[in-house]
Amino acid sequence: MLIRDILRSKGAAVVTIQPEDSVRTLVAKLAEHNVGALVVSADGFAVAGIVSERDVARGLHSDPDLLDAPVSRIMTANVHTRILNDSIEDLMVLMTDQRIRHVPVVTDDGALAGIVSIGDVVKGRIGQLEFEKEQLEGYISGAS
Repeated sequence: MLIRDILRSKGAAVVTIQPEDSVRTLVAKLAEHNVGALVVSADGFAVAGIVSERDVARGLHSDPDLLDAPVSRIMTANVHTRILNDSIEDLMVLMTDQRIRHVPVVTDDGALAGIVSIGDVVKGRIGQLEFEKEQLEGYISGAS
């Protein structure tokens, strides 16, 4: 199974935020779209960073005035990305090794193509296992 298969079923829409937007705006967008992370992008195509609920929580712990600061203060600029044709297995290894829950997906030329969360991966994997189970049950039933 490939990352493109997950995006095909969940959709490729990505909520982005600009680096100069405030953390307050970030929190509002996270709540409005019911997501755990946003891709930071000045133009909606190039990935400048990623910022998550975890970044907000940790930032507020050390700076109570963080809500009025720019997102660039707490974003992760060294973003791990994957391309559409990468395998789900590769994505799972990345998420586990790097302890990350959201991975932007880019095209071969680096343009933002989607975002995949750990929940998306689990849902895709469960779907794949259910399909395999049905195939095996059909094979066993037909072989009797």
